[in-house]
Amino acid sequence: MSTVSPPHDPTALQPGSDAGSPPAAGSPPAAGSPPGAGSAKETLEDYTLRFAPRSYRRWGTGMVAISALGGIAYLADFAIGANIGISYGTTNALWGIAVFAVVIFLTGFPLAYYAARYNLDLDLITRGSGFGYYGSVVSNVIFASFTFIFFALEGSIMAQGLKLGLHIPLWVGYATSTLVIFPLVVYGMKLLSTLQLWTTPLWLVLMVLPFAYLLIRHPGSVNTFFDYGGQDGKGGFDLGSVFLAAGVCLSLIAQIAEQIDYLRFMPPRTPENSRRWWTAMVLAGPGWVFFGAIKQIIGMFLAVYIIANVADGAGVANQPVHQFLEIYQDLLPHWAALALAVALVVISQIKINVTNAYSGSLAWTNSFTRVTKTYPGRLVFLGFNLLVAVILMEADMFSFLNTILAFYANCGMAWVVAVASDIVFNKYLLKISPRQPEFRRGMLYAVNPVGFGAMLLAAGISIIDFYGGLGSGLKPYSPLVAIVLALVLPPILAVATKGKYYLRRTDDGIDLPMYDEHGNPSGETLTCHVCQQDYERPDMVKCETHDAYICSLDLSTDKRGDHVLPAQA
Repeated sequence: MSTVSPPHDPTALQPGSDAGSPPAAGSPPAAGSPPGAGSAKETLEDYTLRFAPRSYRRWGTGMVAISALGGIAYLADFAIGANIGISYGTTNALWGIAVFAVVIFLTGFPLAYYAARYNLDLDLITRGSGFGYYGSVVSNVIFASFTFIFFALEGSIMAQGLKLGLHIPLWVGYATSTLVIFPLVVYGMKLLSTLQLWTTPLWLVLMVLPFAYLLIRHPGSVNTFFDYGGQDGKGGFDLGSVFLAAGVCLSLIAQIAEQIDYLRFMPPRTPENSRRWWTAMVLAGPGWVFFGAIKQIIGMFLAVYIIANVADGAGVANQPVHQFLEIYQDLLPHWAALALAVALVVISQIKINVTNAYSGSLAWTNSFTRVTKTYPGRLVFLGFNLLVAVILMEADMFSFLNTILAFYANCGMAWVVAVASDIVFNKYLLKISPRQPEFRRGMLYAVNPVGFGAMLLAAGISIIDFYGGLGSGLKPYSPLVAIVLALVLPPILAVATKGKYYLRRTDDGIDLPMYDEHGNPSGETLTCHVCQQDYERPDMVKCETHDAYICSLDLSTDKRGDHVLPAQA
């Protein structure tokens, strides 16, 4: 889960940035805020509040892809794989992971393409893909919830490691795993980029070593793995169990939003770099799911081995720190094995939870800014996100992990699949939705019933099914209910409303073209008359009350709406 920008060029200072700090590309103070307030004072880039400018996107396609894939080094996949394997057996869990991988790839592809092509995050894409300017606030809350759920999950895993290695009580470990993140998120995105770069090789070795060791030294563990029938011992293929397992895995569907936070920094696509551009987009976008599926299978494999070969192993088989400790102990003295297991857990937790916390703080800030027209600063919501996460940890969320993730999956799928459906069907096939994305205030209606309505109906009905409201026979298939409804409702609603709720205006009052000769967002700059900073053409709109232009963030914080263009006939 990661909103970390690709590695920064320290010489590429932009307006409003300080020497030695990450370039801020002219991030302005929020309109109506006291002088010096707002995003210009943030130590980190707040590009999820706006379009990522061409002048800032100076990394190659390969660097963006490597940075994006470096952000999926979390241990939650091991716990998820272990839990579904223990609950439903190897056969059903593997089929569930296969369903998860196919759904994530197919729905993530159009979203990743739009992010890389038009340099927008998923919230900005959602606005113009059937949700409307305020309608996407609900989806933003869904994404923010994803960040604190998985922060709590990773924090719980770290606390388990600290208890095992240092005998620190769990409740102290929960607090420690939370508090250590705060200063890193405030000051450390450049530090995080370095951390990701230098720790990834060590992380890969520590993760792959136990799996490779078992395959070589204990080949019989493979047969044990495939024969494992789950905690009830039934073991045979069961379609309901497959979809229950898939539902837990599909809680990770919102991970595409974090991959997109990297992909929006892709360079413009040109005839010269087209093949590299497509390869990087696919691997770093929807392709993340293949790496996630492999980790889930490894987590399941290690759990089955521990249950079969370790006394009282069933009680800890779903805890990654115990999974790795048990295997390391076959290779090393206990003290060295314990040190490596704890190191793996701590490295993974920090790698992912700095970005979980950052992403969540930006998502909450984005929603709050739109609703209240006030930019309070990201640190307020950083504290809020961490507080919710530590409450979940103290409530022992790890013990009812499957239930939390399966419930969340219904909401996450309803959102992501509805956006993907609008892009594929309404934009490209039916041509009802505008092909190019729109995210600026005044250009969009407040709420578009196409995507917003589809998401609410899909999420609501699938949650009712999740709790058995549609009958016990359909209860295991709530993920399928969410997927099918979110897929078919957007084109139905778009045809029913004739697409009239997509654009409030088609003319933003600026004569300069929005895109270059290759269809990439234009790099031409204009000056915002509110913050007096230069921004690129896609981020600007004509001001209603002045013969000048205004940037999208200042337009968002215009409380009286004086600068907002009127609806167009």
